[in-house]
Amino acid sequence: MQPVSFCNDVSERPGSCQCVSKMAYQTLQQEYLQIPVVTRAYTTACVLTTAAVQLEIITPFQLYFNPDLILRNYQVWRLITNFLFFGPVGFNFLFNMIFLYRYCRMLEEGSFRGRTADFVFMFLFGGLLMTIFGMFVSLVFLGQAFTIMLVYIWSRRNPNIRMNFFGLLNFQAPFLPWVLMGFSLLLGNSIIVDLLGIAVGHVYYFLEDVFPNQPGGGRWLKTPSIIKMLFDTPEEDANYNPLPEDRPGGFAWGEGQRLGG
Repeated sequence: MQPVSFCNDVSERPGSCQCVSKMAYQTLQQEYLQIPVVTRAYTTACVLTTAAVQLEIITPFQLYFNPDLILRNYQVWRLITNFLFFGPVGFNFLFNMIFLYRYCRMLEEGSFRGRTADFVFMFLFGGLLMTIFGMFVSLVFLGQAFTIMLVYIWSRRNPNIRMNFFGLLNFQAPFLPWVLMGFSLLLGNSIIVDLLGIAVGHVYYFLEDVFPNQPGGGRWLKTPSIIKMLFDTPEEDANYNPLPEDRPGGFAWGEGQRLGG
């Protein structure tokens, strides 16, 4: 097989700035396309939405969850956009994006590997429950709660992983959502958002992982056929190397390892 060259133009000599830039772009593009499709779509939508607000192309007032505007003015896009905005660029935004990307990707490449339709259905189920609950607690943006939901489901499906939070706390994965809630409280944020994410995550976990295994239990959550038809794809390349679900690492607040590992 011929090696791929990024410098095809005669004027682009190896080592030149133009050649290096093209190689960097190609590498970045390749890495981006390797991100699982649902994780890639959601995180990209969140970043682009925040960028649009920062550039004053749109305002948060056009995005927030408002039942009256949805039902009376038919602004149905608010059902989606309120999950895409995490506030202005800053520590809180970066913190949420890191956790969203890492745990969404680990779920998609881990327990949902080869089950894209089921993963999309989990998104829809979680989003629907949060929208219903959000009407009673007057929350206008639900993206952070959705992130906590993903963290909760991942943590319950990986109970034996030891976590490290900022190098200060060591605990097992199921405590991670509660540690994040405590951290949010220390920052002076409302914990209602975290509690909502934990509650919805637990409902999904119970219906999908616990209740079906109980005496007389069964699966109540079944992915509709139309979603399976749209999103399920043939098995991926066996040589594909997914992001290890048992190594949230790379960040001091998310490192972990399996017990006995």
